[in-house]
Amino acid sequence: MPALPAEQKPLKFCEVLVAYTHPGLNDTINVSTWMPLDDNDWNGRFMAQGGGGWAAGSYSDQAAAVSLGYASAHTDGGHTIVGHPKDTFVSSNSWGVVSPGNVNLHALQNFAYRSLDEMATIAKAAIHTYYGKEADYSYWQGCSTGGRQGLSLAQRYPEQFNGILAAAPAINWVTFLITEFWPHVVMKQLDYRPAKCELEAVTKAAIEACDEIDGVKDGVIHAHDKCRFDALSVVDQKYTCGENGERKITKEAATIANAVWNGPIEDGHKIWHGLNKDASLTGFDPLFGGLAATECDDKDQNCKSRPFVMSADWIKNWIMKDPDFDLDTVDEKIFYDILRRSYMEYDSLMDSANADLLPFKESGGKAIMWHGLADHLIFPNGSLNYYERVSKIVPKTPDFFRYFEVPGVAHCFGGNGAFPLTAMNSLVNWVEKGKAPDYLDGQVIPTLGSKSTAKPATRPICAWPKKASFIGADPTKAESFECSTHFAFKLKPGQTFEDAVKDEL
Repeated sequence: MPALPAEQKPLKFCEVLVAYTHPGLNDTINVSTWMPLDDNDWNGRFMAQGGGGWAAGSYSDQAAAVSLGYASAHTDGGHTIVGHPKDTFVSSNSWGVVSPGNVNLHALQNFAYRSLDEMATIAKAAIHTYYGKEADYSYWQGCSTGGRQGLSLAQRYPEQFNGILAAAPAINWVTFLITEFWPHVVMKQLDYRPAKCELEAVTKAAIEACDEIDGVKDGVIHAHDKCRFDALSVVDQKYTCGENGERKITKEAATIANAVWNGPIEDGHKIWHGLNKDASLTGFDPLFGGLAATECDDKDQNCKSRPFVMSADWIKNWIMKDPDFDLDTVDEKIFYDILRRSYMEYDSLMDSANADLLPFKESGGKAIMWHGLADHLIFPNGSLNYYERVSKIVPKTPDFFRYFEVPGVAHCFGGNGAFPLTAMNSLVNWVEKGKAPDYLDGQVIPTLGSKSTAKPATRPICAWPKKASFIGADPTKAESFECSTHFAFKLKPGQTFEDAVKDEL
């Protein structure tokens, strides 16, 4: 994932590999530390890298950090991904279930948090040994699993890092992973599995309906709280399914889309958040897919459910403790039972959503969290909920922790929105110079996204609760926007300015 603005150049570095075990646990954890070979090329900083899926770290991000002058490290969390089939990135089959009905809780603990603290300690020791001095500052950066890891470090080991960059964090793990399966419960209820092209048509209609609420037509929904689009309003609307001709949007597909947007609701109680309406319902990557992905024949018919792989893995291996469990048997009753079991068994281990960050604040730490509002895998409102809870517990939260909503960006990258490629620079300036970021510099990079149709552009990504309000003439220029608590808007015929403000608020 393009987490850092890496420099394209040959890398010269010293690598220190450490393998260790916890006596009696029969585990092996590997830590890789890369340090610029010449100390003149070292910027005096240490940056640890988070992972994604079941991977605890990333060599590609490690290389990017070294290209920028950092000493960098990551851990494999106790289970090696590199060199194994790609699906091990999203599968715990090789290490999760040790025998029928029994899971490897020690391995899960290593992955969840223990290996992260140990990696930081080992890497710092390697840096001190190699350069003869400690790093001036220590940073963490990661997205998805890496974002969860960063917040877990702030919560459990508040003195390990001076700065933490946590993007699209996979916190609330035990709840959101089960919620990701919800679309397939609805498909089972309706006995209908829509083709990818049908759900894409629904998403396209939602974007067309809500794109310009923020005053700019750019293929992005920014004002999600103002978007009242109901998928049932486009039932029977025509769409084209590739070479398979023209079709009409069905009531069943619209119902499924609404269910993904609303999230699961039990007895009138909202269990968890849904996706935003410009997020892809079917995903981009053939390995990951999307939350409402299906597999169809060559005529885009006779479709079958294709649940998100991480959600399916968590349910099979960690809740049911049976890799062969048949997910097609999960109805609404079983779904809510699985959700409760997930919370009861693993909340304290995996959620990483403890809102008491006072020890991190008192240690002098600074944290930036951002989340793409078009994230198609992890629900953005879960991040907002976490930030609001921290704000209620820790006085003057923006003095050490700031949250940025990133319109139009999918999970970690991609989409039509402006991507905060230099967010780490903002974090460094905050930690080392005391310059708290009111906004991040956003860049629309068409080649970065999956099926991105956007044109190159720049835009400020404002610290919550503010948002980028269009005030200029050119929507591709950052200077045409300002951070404001409300969007600039055009008056409707017969509408007064005062009425428009009331509608906005």
